[in-house]
Amino acid sequence: MSHTFPSSWKPMRVVLCHDWLTGMRGGERVLEILCEGFPDAPIYTLIHNPRAISEIINRHPIHTSWLQSIPSIEKRYRYFLPLFPSAIERFKIPSADLVISTSHCVAKGLRSQAPQLCYCFTPMRYAWLFHDEYLKGNPLKRWLARPVLAWLRRWDRVTAQRVTRFVGISHYIAARINRFYSREADVLHPPVDLDRWIPDYQPAGEFDLIASALVPYKRIDLAVTAYNYNGRSLKIVGTGTEFESLKAGANSNIEFLGRQTDEELLELYRRCRMLIFPGEEDFGIVPLEAQACGRPVVAYGRGGALETIKANVSGIFFDQQTPESLNAAISACAKQDWDPHLIRSHAEMFSIQAFINGLDDLIQKTT
Repeated sequence: MSHTFPSSWKPMRVVLCHDWLTGMRGGERVLEILCEGFPDAPIYTLIHNPRAISEIINRHPIHTSWLQSIPSIEKRYRYFLPLFPSAIERFKIPSADLVISTSHCVAKGLRSQAPQLCYCFTPMRYAWLFHDEYLKGNPLKRWLARPVLAWLRRWDRVTAQRVTRFVGISHYIAARINRFYSREADVLHPPVDLDRWIPDYQPAGEFDLIASALVPYKRIDLAVTAYNYNGRSLKIVGTGTEFESLKAGANSNIEFLGRQTDEELLELYRRCRMLIFPGEEDFGIVPLEAQACGRPVVAYGRGGALETIKANVSGIFFDQQTPESLNAAISACAKQDWDPHLIRSHAEMFSIQAFINGLDDLIQKTT
């Protein structure tokens, strides 16, 4: 499914700004599309690990902050969070028609005379949300972090005024932008790569699937508890700070696969009976990838999942984050006769071309 870019983009002088380039996750997939659409645009980012980034992005002129000179920064950058605002503000930006920031931390704080369209994955999560989860188990760390996080919130709120137009990845995030920044935001859902995630319409295998970072707010612990009880086969793809503790608490029916390639993940999506999505997410590209492969999703009925999963067509929601509620939804999903063609058709509403068309409309309104 090829995609095309508007001819009006070609003469535009665009600057791209991304928080950091240390791996290929959902935000970097969006940046890839912008890089294709604006092939001459420079990218400003705090740090850059070219070995972990696609050639599509790496072929652009990439300008990094002074943080790049710190040894092993790509592994330790989160420890330097209080320095991120000053680092992003030190950039000298060339004259441009438009700045497009793809931001979940500080990218929107870039100083520029050009209008800025901020594609916001979320307001700074470290400052506004989940700080207890990030700092749990260390009272001294929490005490020291409290004034730093308060300062980050003030900085984040002030620099939101540098943005000409906010675009949230979901209505859920648009509401958060309004709550924290007192700014209205348009909504443009991120795309799913329908050329990469393709169904083969073969019968499902004998396992359910989770693909996620293994960090507290993803609530993988909830799924482990539920599957310890129901005894069904569950495969978990991903790494993170909770890997060892989750594995230690799991029964033998739960298999931890660690990091997987896109090719391996594609085969897992195609073969699984269902994808389990137990956390409250800002958007969640993984459920769309599974749906693009024709597989239903069992998801917690809050957050971005409500905007990407069609109940009883492409998935089922559970309404309480308890093992009992999750297991009831898993049982209902297992009993339902799913049509993989209908599931795939629903995912096709989130195509790359639909994203490009929506972005073009927002660019025209911003410049």
